Amino acid sequence: MFTHLHVHTEYSLLDGISRITDLMEAAESHNMSSLAITDHGVLYGAVDFYSAAKAKGINPIIGCEMYEARNSRLIKDSSEKRPYHLTVLAHNNTGYKNLLKLVSIAHMEGFYYRPRIDDALLAKYNEGLIVLSGCPNSKISRDITDGNLLKAKQRAGWLKEVFGDRFFMEIQQHDQIPDLPTINTNTIEISKSLDIPLVATNDSHYTAREHAHLQDIRMCISTNSTISDSKRLKMEGDSFYLKSSEEMMELFKELPDAITNTQRIAERCEIVLPFGEIHVPRYPVPDGIDVDEYLSKLCWEGLTRIYGAPPDQHKQRLKYELEVIKQTRFAHYFLVVWQIVSYTREKQILFGVRGSAAASLALYCLGVTDVDPMEHRLVFERFLNLERKEMPDIDMDFQDDRRDEVLQHVTQQYGKDKVAQIITFGTLGPKAALRDVGRARNVNYGDVDSLARLIPFRAKSIQDAIDTVPEIQHLEQSRDDIRELLRDAQGLEGIAHHVSTHAAGVVISEDPLTEYVPLQRPTRAEEDSQVAMTQFAMDPIAKLGLLKMDFLGLRNLTVIDKTVKLIKERHNKDIDIAKIPLNDLNVYTNIFSKA
Repeated sequence: MFTHLHVHTEYSLLDGISRITDLMEAAESHNMSSLAITDHGVLYGAVDFYSAAKAKGINPIIGCEMYEARNSRLIKDSSEKRPYHLTVLAHNNTGYKNLLKLVSIAHMEGFYYRPRIDDALLAKYNEGLIVLSGCPNSKISRDITDGNLLKAKQRAGWLKEVFGDRFFMEIQQHDQIPDLPTINTNTIEISKSLDIPLVATNDSHYTAREHAHLQDIRMCISTNSTISDSKRLKMEGDSFYLKSSEEMMELFKELPDAITNTQRIAERCEIVLPFGEIHVPRYPVPDGIDVDEYLSKLCWEGLTRIYGAPPDQHKQRLKYELEVIKQTRFAHYFLVVWQIVSYTREKQILFGVRGSAAASLALYCLGVTDVDPMEHRLVFERFLNLERKEMPDIDMDFQDDRRDEVLQHVTQQYGKDKVAQIITFGTLGPKAALRDVGRARNVNYGDVDSLARLIPFRAKSIQDAIDTVPEIQHLEQSRDDIRELLRDAQGLEGIAHHVSTHAAGVVISEDPLTEYVPLQRPTRAEEDSQVAMTQFAMDPIAKLGLLKMDFLGLRNLTVIDKTVKLIKERHNKDIDIAKIPLNDLNVYTNIFSKA
C-alpha cells in the first residue's frame, strides 16, 4: 500500500488543480490509508483536507513544500530570487504547530518573491517534523546537478544531524525531467553512504492523468501566457497525477524499501486538529471577580439605567439570557464585544450591529445594540441557545472612513500577534473560467466573449448554463472548438484563482494566532496595514473555535456621520441617530409617500 506524500491541491494558486474531494475519492479507490498535502509555501487547504480525509477514513498528513532561502530569509536581493524547495511534514501536534510557525515566519519575515525559511528556523522549529530532501528543485538536488556532490552530502548530513531519524532522502520518477536520473543516482549513493533511508514520492499536481492538459492551461492562466508560447512555464509530460500503489511499486520495483518507507512515515504521522474547542480572548475582569459575575453586574446596571424600574418580564428575560451565556461559556466574548463598542462610542465612530444579535437583551443593556428586543418582541434563541455548538455572530458595521481605527484599537488591546484579518479565496466562476481558458487556448476573443455573455447571471455552473440556454447547447453540439472550450472551462471552474483580504472578517485569539493558524501579509490592496492575514478562510477559522467577527466598513454610516456634523455646523442642532423615532408621521407623509 503506497502513501502519497507529495500532493498539490486546488488551493495551490499556480501548482495544483486537484480538488480535495476528487483526491479523496481517488485515494479511496486506490485503497490508500494516508495522503499528504504539500502545497507550495502555504497551508491554505490544510483544514479542508484534514476534514475530507477523516470523513473518508484516510489519515491526513499535513505538510508543505517550503521555499528555502539560499543563504538567509533576511537577505532580500538578486541572489535570493530562486529559493530551494524542501518537503516538510507534521509528525504530531507539536510538529503541526511548528509547521504553522515556519509557514507564518516565511511569509511575515522571509517573503521575497516567495515565502522563505532558512536553516536557523529549521533548527529552531524542528521538533515534531519529518523532512524529506525535496524534489529536483531542492538544495541537495541542485548541488548534485551543479556537480557539487560534496556540498550535497554535507547538506544531507546537516539535515540528518538536526532531524535524526525524521529525515529521509526523497526520490521521484517522472517523465521528461532531464536531470532526474543523475539526481536519483546520487541521491541513492548519499542515502547509502550516510545511512539515511530512501523514500519514494510522487509529485502530484492533478488527480488523473487525463487532467494534464488542464494543469497546463492553469499554469498559462497564472503566468498570463498561452499554450502556443514555447517559452512558457510548463510541466513536461503527463506523469504528475495521483498514481496507484501498483503504479508506484512498478516504478520503484528495484527500490522496495523506498516504497515501504512511505508507509512507515504515514504510520508515524498523526495529528488531531482541535475542532470543538473555544479560544475566545479572555477579557481582563477586575481582580477577584468571576467573569460571569462581572458580565451580570454590567447588564443589571444597564437594565436599571435604561428602564428605571424594569418590569418583572424584563428581569426574567435578562436572568434567563445570563444563565444561557454562563452555560455556553461566552461571557468573555460578550465582554470583548462590549469593550470594542465602548471604544467606538467614546471615539464617536458611528456603528451598527447586524442580524440576530439585536434579539439579546443582555447586549442591549451593555449598549452594544440600540434595538430594544422586548419592545420589538425579538426571540433570543435565534441568537443563542444551549443547543448551539458554535459561537454566536455579533457582526458590526462601522463608518468606512474610520473602520481601521477600530481594527488598530483591537490590535493594541489584545496584541498584534493575536489579531488578524481573514483571507478569502477568489475562485473561477463560469464566466471567468470561460474567458481565462479561452485566452490561454488562443480561442478567438469574439467567440469567447459572445459565449460568456450567454451565461446567465443566475447560473451556478457552466453545466447549469448548458442545460438551460439553448444557444449554448447549439454551439456545443455544432462546433468542436466551443465544445473543447466548455469542457476545459468546466475542468477549472471553481479552482482558487487568487487570494484577498475578506471585506469584514477579523479573528481575535486568546493565544498567539500561530498556535492555531498560519499567517501571511495582507494582499497588495492592504499593504500598508499592520494587521496580518490568516491563511485559513472563515469556515476553517470557525471549526478551530477561534473568535471571528465581522468589522464591515459602510459608506452609508460615513454619509450619516458627515450629515449630522453638517447639520450641527449649519443649524447648530444636535442629532442623535439612535433617538430618531421610527414612527414619525411627518416623515412618512411628506417624504416616503411622495418618493
